[in-house]
Amino acid sequence: MTSQKFGTREEWLAARLELLKAEKELTRRSDEVARQRQELPWVRIGKDYQFGTDEGPASLAGLFRGRSQLLVYHFMFGPDYTAGCPSCSAIADGFSGSVVHLASHDVTLTAVSRAPLAKIQAYKQRMGWSFPFASSYGSDFNSDFGVAHTRQEWEAGAVAYNYGEEDLRPAAGEQDSYDAFSQSIVGTDWETYRREGPGMSAFALQDGVVYHTYSAYSRGLDGLWGMYQWLDRAPLGRNESGMWWRRHDEYDSQ
Repeated sequence: MTSQKFGTREEWLAARLELLKAEKELTRRSDEVARQRQELPWVRIGKDYQFGTDEGPASLAGLFRGRSQLLVYHFMFGPDYTAGCPSCSAIADGFSGSVVHLASHDVTLTAVSRAPLAKIQAYKQRMGWSFPFASSYGSDFNSDFGVAHTRQEWEAGAVAYNYGEEDLRPAAGEQDSYDAFSQSIVGTDWETYRREGPGMSAFALQDGVVYHTYSAYSRGLDGLWGMYQWLDRAPLGRNESGMWWRRHDEYDSQ
């Protein structure tokens, strides 16, 4: 751990002005990357995905709710989980406040999980969330968009994720600790837990046709973690060792 520097207000201001140059460059670079995202070619969706929603069965086009743009957060909540992933839950805590603003700008935001709808609805009630949350139970949606993985991928040590392949199996002698961890957070063994993955995808609806426009995974989701954007500006930064966060209704019980 590096020692903290201390100084005068004048020294702070000089250092802050240097940092401001870097922050402005980062902002400009971020704007450039956003433009590159928007310039990606659109890919027509040819499969008839079906979802369970609070309003009844819906197609992928139906998830747009009459708007032309759809943002999907691929929430880790498998059929055998007893609760949604704590990390996805921390991200989703920020959705309810954004949904109304996005809707007024022709964008629908929804979460999608493979858990059955009744399980999703119970978890939404527990968390106090009001944003749309659909079930893709029984469909290929999650696997087609890289957030549900087959047993064959797992056993081969080549899970397709984030535009590459990963071996998510524990090292020799670590299986029990991994299983204990996943049991403690979602009530399943490690393989069942990590055969789901987090991500987000964007879609456009034009002339009745749905197009896939963008997907991101892993650290590509960092910008969606509202708490991390604040921590990156806090005096000690992320200052973390291991998984320190919990579902928001679990802090008082610790």
